Amino acid sequence: MGYFKMPAPRRFNHNYIYVDERKEKLQKIEENAKRELGLLPAEEGSYEERLRGAFVGETTHLKRRKENGQRISTKGIVVALAVALFLLHYLITGSWTF
Repeated sequence: MGYFKMPAPRRFNHNYIYVDERKEKLQKIEENAKRELGLLPAEEGSYEERLRGAFVGETTHLKRRKENGQRISTKGIVVALAVALFLLHYLITGSWTF
């Protein structure tokens, strides 16, 4: 029965050796206090927040799609409807010709 039992993988737990968490917390608190007092410029945001919409504004087709609200084109609807009608006709009559 030992063939079918899979052992669970070991969990990864990496503890940093040369990190002083208390010092980092104090630096963040000082930095936030200086920002509130106006001694430092306002924080720009995280790296992910700055990248989130950067590429959409630079390309014309993505900018157009965003402005239009990503609607389905009428051409696609007409083609899909024509194909659906053609298949319905085939299912009812059994022939591909009209």
